Amino acid sequence: MRLSTEEIVETIKMISFERLDIRTVTLGINLGGCVDPNIDRMCKKVYKKITAVGHSLVEEAKEVEMKYGLPIVNKRIAVTPLAFLLDAVNTKKESTCVKLAKCVDSTAEKLKVDYIGGYSALVHKGFTKGDELLIDSIPKVLNKTKRLCSSVNVATTKSGINMDAVLRMGKVVKRCAAINPLSCTKLVTFANAPPDNPFMAGAFHGVGEAENSINVGISGPGVIRAVVEKLGDADFGELAEKIKQTAFKITRVGELVGREMARRLNVEFGIIDLSLAPTPFEGDSVAGIIEAMGLEKCGTHGSTAALALLTDAVKKGGVMATSYVGGLSGAFIPVSEDKGMAEAVAKGAMSLDKLEAMTSVCSVGLDMIVVPSKTPAETIAAIIADECAIGVVNDKATGVRIIPMGKEGEWAELGGLLGRAPVMKVSKFSSSKFVSRGGRTPSPIQSLTD
Repeated sequence: MRLSTEEIVETIKMISFERLDIRTVTLGINLGGCVDPNIDRMCKKVYKKITAVGHSLVEEAKEVEMKYGLPIVNKRIAVTPLAFLLDAVNTKKESTCVKLAKCVDSTAEKLKVDYIGGYSALVHKGFTKGDELLIDSIPKVLNKTKRLCSSVNVATTKSGINMDAVLRMGKVVKRCAAINPLSCTKLVTFANAPPDNPFMAGAFHGVGEAENSINVGISGPGVIRAVVEKLGDADFGELAEKIKQTAFKITRVGELVGREMARRLNVEFGIIDLSLAPTPFEGDSVAGIIEAMGLEKCGTHGSTAALALLTDAVKKGGVMATSYVGGLSGAFIPVSEDKGMAEAVAKGAMSLDKLEAMTSVCSVGLDMIVVPSKTPAETIAAIIADECAIGVVNDKATGVRIIPMGKEGEWAELGGLLGRAPVMKVSKFSSSKFVSRGGRTPSPIQSLTD
């Protein structure tokens, strides 16, 4: 793939002035061959496999940064859902999970990667013994590890919503928060979880993937915002076209980096995730793009329509630039990680209900939202269920990363790229009886596509 001189100059401008970066290169590693009924032997195999494949990931990523002058913010690894491995161990001891988790975490530390994902379970139709063991151990594991991230898929369009798993995850979130609320930032509950997502906390190396692969997550909210601001009062057709053209250029750069990394590591090139991922830094905000379109504050009436236009244009531009689109691919609207979004909540423009409505037209779902620490587990489960319903009915990936912390109206300081956010109001009315019914909701009629 070749870039023209004009594209190179424009890309340099995007990097220098508009915060263009590669948000993550994520190395997927299959651990299926590490299965062993003895946990100590299995940990040795896991350590050996991850270090053998990923030993040069960070070093090669830094060289690619130097070669192209393009920042790669995060270097990450995703592994086979570890519940698959725990199925092979004949034990109900939580200490077994902790031992495996610490092994994976220490390997990530040795390789100097930012995060490693895959403390995951897929329970949309039911639980295996490995799934149950892993889910019950999440609070302890996340508080005994630094880099390990966890995800649980509780629903799919084809299977419906496993409400037993939803309630269980509501209780897990509360248990995590009781030990340390910040551990909740490393846990996401999914519907339709993609097997090739390069973004944390939901990354895992799913079934059907190559033995090892590189998946790239691009970014660039600042670039899109600058384009929208320059267009002034252009109509929606022109606005969408310019966003599409810009997304094309951003994606081309992402594929260039992805293929170079795959070549250097001698692994498969996987996918490009087209998501716009914001940060807490000034100007690097999806909310800022929405406001540049003409809305006084993100969250006011019209915000869902603006986000739908943005997401659609980004996807259309991206798919023209690469034939290998995957992951989540849309616009991320986390509250704490997007300064504009956090300010919108603080000013009363953005509510939890409006945020939920906006997730129907973008990716991820309710991400990095802070709710009062006294919020019941059943209410958290109901929030998860609502978001799963949006994912299941619309046949899209949605997730919930929720942090019970502090009191309504206070600011929660999460630190670094996790940012800060106001504690959002939740309904005072109970959802307990509803989420406690148990069982699995039937799949929707749109699942019958065979």
